[in-house]
Amino acid sequence: MARSRAILEAEQTFARLRAAHPDAKTALDHRSPFELLVATVLSAQTTDVNVNKATPVLFSRWPNAEALSRAEPGDVEKVIGSLGFFRQKTKSVIGLSKALVEKFGGEVPKTLAELVTLPGVGRKTANVVLGVAFHTPEGVVVDTHVQRLSQRLGWTKETEPEKIE
Repeated sequence: MARSRAILEAEQTFARLRAAHPDAKTALDHRSPFELLVATVLSAQTTDVNVNKATPVLFSRWPNAEALSRAEPGDVEKVIGSLGFFRQKTKSVIGLSKALVEKFGGEVPKTLAELVTLPGVGRKTANVVLGVAFHTPEGVVVDTHVQRLSQRLGWTKETEPEKIE
């Protein structure tokens, strides 16, 4: 089966980018897959810089899924209140922590199918965690920038991130 021009161009572009930026990494500060997962959920609709200001306090008080699963929502809200959408983000990070403890023994799962079962975790977040923490992405992280560039380069005409992947 012949490979499409778009696929070949995408692969060549990715190879050039990887060669030009071999040390590329996420801007979210983290020390574990759990911290990366929580930080990525918190990063929605805010900057990584703002997340990195809030997470040191968050992770010093609740360093793992078990601890965060028992946190009082009001206490978490106070720590992440500067991030915007903090009430929903609080529900998500406490909820995903509870699910990690109950379903996965407190460990971050290593598959897309399992990650997207966690509250507040969609394909984009799951693929960030899989790619950065475990070096095993199951898809491309498609944000608005990737969507726009892939359309402008003619690699896709799709508008849904899952189809763009």
